[in-house]
Amino acid sequence: RFSGTFVGNAESASSAAATSPPAVAAASLPAVPTIPVVPTIVGVPNTVAEGVLNPNEVKPPASGTRKARVLYDYEAADSTELALLADEMITVYSLPGMDPDWLIGERGNQKGKVPVTYLELLS
Repeated sequence: RFSGTFVGNAESASSAAATSPPAVAAASLPAVPTIPVVPTIVGVPNTVAEGVLNPNEVKPPASGTRKARVLYDYEAADSTELALLADEMITVYSLPGMDPDWLIGERGNQKGKVPVTYLELLS
């Protein structure tokens, strides 16, 4: 029974402290090592599987690329994203394990993640 776990006033705190076992600091507990689980996808660098995209390491799939028309201007948030201008045409594709709200976009030799909602996918 944990009578002193939730203390409402000072009187019960002093009586609870006398009857409760001493608290164990989290730092005194031995650390339990954790091993991150990263799915390995054949042909895809681990940096993509971990959610970190290095556009230079990503190769387009043999099939599954599509053309897309950009609907709105988009400013890239970082170097893993591709800035977009409305009405331009780009090539897009997805990779296994990638967030479904994003695609890889290519324009010439530039490559990066692009939000699906900014695109009109063409056949």
